[in-house]
Amino acid sequence: MNRDIIIGIDAGTSVIKSVAFTTTGRQIAVASRVNEYKTLANGGVEQNMRRTWEDTAATLRELNQTVPHLDQRVLSLAVTGQGDGTWLIDKNGEPIHDAWIWLDGRAVKEAGELARRVRSSSAHEVIYTHSGTGVTVCQMRTHFKWMQKHAPDLLRKAATALHCKDWLYFNLCGELATDPSEGCFTFGDFRQRDYSEEVIDALGVSELKHLLPPIVDGVSEAGSLSVKAARETGLPQGLPISLAYVDVLCCALGGGMCDPVVKPGLTILGSTGMHMRFVEHASEVCLNDGQTGYTMAFPGGSYAQMQSNMAATLNIDWLLDIGLDVLTIEGVKRSRSDLIKHLDDAVFKAAPGSALFHPYISSAGERGPFINPAARASFTGLDQTHGYFDLMRSVYEGLAFAARDCYTAMGSMPDEIRLSGGAARSNALGAIIAAALNVPVRHIHREEAGAAGAAMISAVQQGIFNNISESVASWVTPLLAELETPDAQLANQYDNLYKLYIATQKSMVPLWDSLASIRKGTTL
Repeated sequence: MNRDIIIGIDAGTSVIKSVAFTTTGRQIAVASRVNEYKTLANGGVEQNMRRTWEDTAATLRELNQTVPHLDQRVLSLAVTGQGDGTWLIDKNGEPIHDAWIWLDGRAVKEAGELARRVRSSSAHEVIYTHSGTGVTVCQMRTHFKWMQKHAPDLLRKAATALHCKDWLYFNLCGELATDPSEGCFTFGDFRQRDYSEEVIDALGVSELKHLLPPIVDGVSEAGSLSVKAARETGLPQGLPISLAYVDVLCCALGGGMCDPVVKPGLTILGSTGMHMRFVEHASEVCLNDGQTGYTMAFPGGSYAQMQSNMAATLNIDWLLDIGLDVLTIEGVKRSRSDLIKHLDDAVFKAAPGSALFHPYISSAGERGPFINPAARASFTGLDQTHGYFDLMRSVYEGLAFAARDCYTAMGSMPDEIRLSGGAARSNALGAIIAAALNVPVRHIHREEAGAAGAAMISAVQQGIFNNISESVASWVTPLLAELETPDAQLANQYDNLYKLYIATQKSMVPLWDSLASIRKGTTL
């Protein structure tokens, strides 16, 4: 029987998915489990590591039951997952604590101290210019700084510090590794695609460098499914396993950003909002004076430069849940998906620009294109005529303005923006983004871009394609929709509103700081 299937695992913040694709890129089956994490009083957000693996294994078993003869047809498997965070294991490969995921906000003070030190000293020339990535509260390097002060026992017990996809890769094949994207933007040099001793020293974590696993490029190297993992997943022992790049880069790959001719931007609207531009050569990376954003090595030698809003669909979910709470009081049970069915129509009917919304709903603040752990969401301009769907339209517009803010920090606006992620399925949000950025947008008809991007990396590793560009031509290009041009009148209105959005954002900074002091119980 032909080996004609590649499996891509995408372990996201909300859902863990295993997706089966044919070697030509056609998606044939999906199995998923809802992910869970807990929020702590100190701002921590943790996820059970063992359960994460068990849920992943469960999705693979379900996929095996869904796809006829999968165990005989599967050629390889690749794994990606949520980025940032810290997943510590001991010398026996056992978790020493629940994972700290990217939403974890307990290291706010350490992030601020590190960012200030980077901006005011020669460390800036090492950390930011080498890694191409600003300091944020959610990164492993910031978590290390917190642990050094407050939880040194965790670091003493740890043998290796992993990220989500690295942990799953370890469970699949028993090998400790990370990929070039996460390894370099935290502790490395994006030009060299490797760890940097200078960066590690400048961060003050030299004593912890033994925790960093080897960097492995899944395009050229693969592990093998272990006996234990084969038993737990139902897949054949020895199956080639590729450690793909971090989920946002896999989404970029599956979402059509790897296009050296067009050099498009890509906006991924998931729990967080990622706004990226394609950079063909390291010399073209545009670092900013605010020292924010990420620079990540892309498969094939190019790069993705990005700014990331801490919260994208989290803002929409928040407002949806308020509606659900009201319905619950009246004994009406509905779900988010129930409300979303008719949301586009309702948002289109609402008046544009009737209020401003700043989408900083995450309790961890904001990380792109500015870094402020105290930043919080707000509506501006409300009166008694505003209804629920006016608020929702303002949330959509706030997300679009946040995207424009991010692209502005990366230089000139791309000639085309491609949209991916769950919220990108919204026609209303797509039209609003096109007008707010005054740039044509293009959807990609790929439901699972992250898993597809991971599988494309495995397809290259397995020799189905000679390089990433060939895989894009087969898996991505045929799925790109027609360009949608922005509404000129709406674009002009949004251009004026965007100026107010930025002015309001800047005026809120001292208020955010004061509110943060009040939340902590300190005097102003």
